[in-house]
Amino acid sequence: MPAEIGQPAPSFSLPDQERTPVSLDTLAGRKSLIVFIPFPFSRVCDAELCTIRDNVASLNDLEANVVVITCDTHQANRRWSEENGFAFPVLSDFWPHGAVTKAYGVFNDIVGAANRATFVLDSALVVRAVIASDSLGTAREFDDYLAALTAR
Repeated sequence: MPAEIGQPAPSFSLPDQERTPVSLDTLAGRKSLIVFIPFPFSRVCDAELCTIRDNVASLNDLEANVVVITCDTHQANRRWSEENGFAFPVLSDFWPHGAVTKAYGVFNDIVGAANRATFVLDSALVVRAVIASDSLGTAREFDDYLAALTAR
């Protein structure tokens, strides 16, 4: 069953770019953005995550975690993170391929990657908003994250 607003977020445990396991439970106690991206090293994904990187202080002010999930390997995620200076976890949902992405209902079977979707969680790990793009080539707006994190 895909992740739905008002329901607990699907549980996961995935390796980050340094192979350190990150689980949903580690996000408890703070609001969170779970950002699914289709393709590291692509123009739109780079732009979206660099905007998050450049505005992470705003997210910290709102006591919000940021976790990115890709269907790429942790090695690709590590290189991409290093090249762009990402200080937030970039998790690999490579194997079983896209299992967490599928659990959230955002796996794109045609391209074998995530659709562009972000799940906004409250501190109890309940989905409070979903910010998605209608197209893999269209970025999400950072201001939508701030609005969702500050909504009551």
